[in-house]
Amino acid sequence: MVSDEASDRVLVCNPVSGSGDHVDDVVELAADHGFEIRKTEEAGDAKRFAREGAPDADLVAAAGGDGTLNAVVNGVAAADALETTTVAVVPAGTGNNFAANIGVRGLEHAFTVIEDGRRRSIDVATANDRVFVNSCVGGITAEASSETTTESKAELGVLAYVKNTLETVGEFDSLPLRAETAAGPNGEAARAWEGDALFVLIGNCRRFTGARTAQADVEDGLLEVTIVEDAATTNLLGGAALEGLFDRDSAHIVRRRTPSLTIESRGDSVEYSLDGEMLETERLRLGTEPKALTIPVGDGYQPDPDEGELWPLETGTDR
Repeated sequence: MVSDEASDRVLVCNPVSGSGDHVDDVVELAADHGFEIRKTEEAGDAKRFAREGAPDADLVAAAGGDGTLNAVVNGVAAADALETTTVAVVPAGTGNNFAANIGVRGLEHAFTVIEDGRRRSIDVATANDRVFVNSCVGGITAEASSETTTESKAELGVLAYVKNTLETVGEFDSLPLRAETAAGPNGEAARAWEGDALFVLIGNCRRFTGARTAQADVEDGLLEVTIVEDAATTNLLGGAALEGLFDRDSAHIVRRRTPSLTIESRGDSVEYSLDGEMLETERLRLGTEPKALTIPVGDGYQPDPDEGELWPLETGTDR
């Protein structure tokens, strides 16, 4: 379904996202809405299709999970077309966290939003030479990833991996890290933290706490940083639900808001998941490009999820 002529609407479809039963519906809906449809077959296709289509397309849609969206946004960025190309989300993954955060509830609703939804300019986060839109996570073990159930991922998203690791992995490979954050616009001071971490959770559109909403403010030019220190599992869980852990006062949870930060490993290189796409590095430089991406959003999207009241920072222990 790839035409010889350039299209002003391109849809990149990952046929193996989620349960894999979305393809026929996506193809039918996309054709009805005037999209050129390009199905991925191997790694790198989604980024390549988006990079090739973006210079001529007004709209590029990603049909798949958060990883497919990540690849599409990176492709549009590689084409230097973020300013001229709208990126739409057609949720066909397991958790579809980003789609939920911007008020897109399913396949048919995604195309309604494309046609009738508001356009918002949201922040894009950067990690070394790559971009991400939802979250960056470090410290998720391969064992935890492989043993985490689909149902748990659908309910908790990336926190399902954290929960599974804390509950089932006997030995933790903690990360000896040093993190330095820049000063923020709301009185947040530049700060440094150094120690052993179990997880590093960085949200652009995603919030790693159950307080108020799972959606972070994605139009404030800030990243929300949560570091879970390497402490005894009983101290971390304490019998509470995982969501409660991230809401409680805890000496083992470090929270920051910052426009940029650097994370350096004092040991081996660390694997980070950028919206589900992996990046391995010893030094990670993170920042934001404020309101760099135009995206259609549903009625459930909240430009200011905190309604002007910033969630409290938990300082943890600076070293």
